Amino acid sequence: MTTITTRTVEYPADGLTMIGHLALPAGVDRRPAVLLGPEGTGLSDVERRRADALAELGYVALAFDLHGGRYLGDPEEMLARCMPLLADPDRMRGIGHAALDVLRTEPRTDPDRIAAVGYGTGGAIGLELGRDGVSLRAIGTVNALTTGRPGEAARIRCPVWAGVGSEDPIMPPSQRDAFTAEMQAAGVDWRLTVYGGALHAFHHPSVDHTVRPGVGYHPRHAQRAWRDVVDLLAECLPVTE
Repeated sequence: MTTITTRTVEYPADGLTMIGHLALPAGVDRRPAVLLGPEGTGLSDVERRRADALAELGYVALAFDLHGGRYLGDPEEMLARCMPLLADPDRMRGIGHAALDVLRTEPRTDPDRIAAVGYGTGGAIGLELGRDGVSLRAIGTVNALTTGRPGEAARIRCPVWAGVGSEDPIMPPSQRDAFTAEMQAAGVDWRLTVYGGALHAFHHPSVDHTVRPGVGYHPRHAQRAWRDVVDLLAECLPVTE
């Protein structure tokens, strides 16, 4: 394990003061970077640990915030904020661009080598950055088979990998079909991995608060999905080029 450093970063977005988690690899040189987005509940220690793990692999990693430093453990409160957000691509892009600006201005970041990886709402934001024409090396999402405004997927200029649980009621087969049809029609280099028997948020360890029906942790597939994310980065955003 390499020595990493971490710090909290504050920045404005969506009318809030966002509080992100920045993890830096050992050394002083510029490195490829990953913008890491959380599930709709918001930034938690799960994403912070993932950012740290990416830094240990040699990436600059920013786990970004969705709710102004809050974690929305109450499902109704989370839905009340996230559903309007998911219905508004411009708001999602604003949150994504604000975090991306923080990541790009970090001196350790190579601004020409950035990928976006996200879960749920955070993954949807990563996709919207791609649809907005942002130059990314890769987009990886789990539980975020969201579709965009007509024709805008053609602006995605990097490979897209998406993972979803086969039993996810929030991202059912019809949504998978709509997402893959959009990617295919736009000529995107896309891949979809379906994890058999997994529910929504299968990658996220169990929590001690109430969750929505259809949400559940699947330890084996969680490990597989993380390996798939790391493999995507190794292919599209190697630490050493």
